Amino acid sequence: MKNLIGKKAIDFTSSAVLYDGSIVKNFNLYENIEGKNALLFFYPMDFTFVCPSELIALNNRLNEFKSRNVEVMSVSIDSHFVHKAWRNTSVELGGIGDKIGYSLVSDLKKEIIASYGVEDEVAGVAYRGSFIIDTDKVIRAQHIHDFPIGRNIDEYIRLFDALAFHNKYGSVCQAGWVKGDTGITPSSEGVSEFLASKSKNL
Repeated sequence: MKNLIGKKAIDFTSSAVLYDGSIVKNFNLYENIEGKNALLFFYPMDFTFVCPSELIALNNRLNEFKSRNVEVMSVSIDSHFVHKAWRNTSVELGGIGDKIGYSLVSDLKKEIIASYGVEDEVAGVAYRGSFIIDTDKVIRAQHIHDFPIGRNIDEYIRLFDALAFHNKYGSVCQAGWVKGDTGITPSSEGVSEFLASKSKNL
């Protein structure tokens, strides 16, 4: 697995199905995330088992991401035609439905999944890779899950909240930090003070 933390997100241009169901041939990462945070969400394939639950869970929380200035994009090796067909298949029949409000990017040549280090070279598909990107297009977190393990979408909302908190106050976020918590002043005195009063609740 590549360590991309602290590095610029790797730009790409590819075909995609947009939130309104239209198909574009030149979806560009940098153009779509300019001035925004971003969640780049890789998954193995359309019409599979865990994947629709993840994409629907992502869509169910889309307003939470939008309120945090986060652009959400998903990527798999399927063609834009397969993405469109999956979108046009009802949830009851194993699809994701046509209400998906974010872009589905096609990576037929497997160049994007290789550049982000999420490709399973045996299966030829992406692991469940998630990348938290800030407004400077810098990757601040990356998670990669094996195929059978679905992701907790709420964790990504928490990470964007933690990033915003750190950027605003300069404090660092302790284990289990959630929005509304105080943080730790990044100094020896700050961590001593925090642990003295909060360590039993960690």
